Amino acid sequence: MALCQALVDARKSAGLGQDDLADRLKCHQSLVARIESGQRRVDVVELVVLARAIGFDPSEVLAIVEAATEPDHRI
Repeated sequence: MALCQALVDARKSAGLGQDDLADRLKCHQSLVARIESGQRRVDVVELVVLARAIGFDPSEVLAIVEAATEPDHRI
């Protein structure tokens, strides 16, 4: 959930709504909503694409996720 919240925060900080981000990604707003709610996982390549579309450094988001992940978290 840390990734989801970080993506929402980044999008809002950029002044974008879900529709705006969907337009930039050339996808439906419902996909953005599913990603942000955690209903759909994001792979590394998609994180880079999201970072470019929103305008953030993906390594900063990874640091947030790393800090929020328990050391014994299972896959």
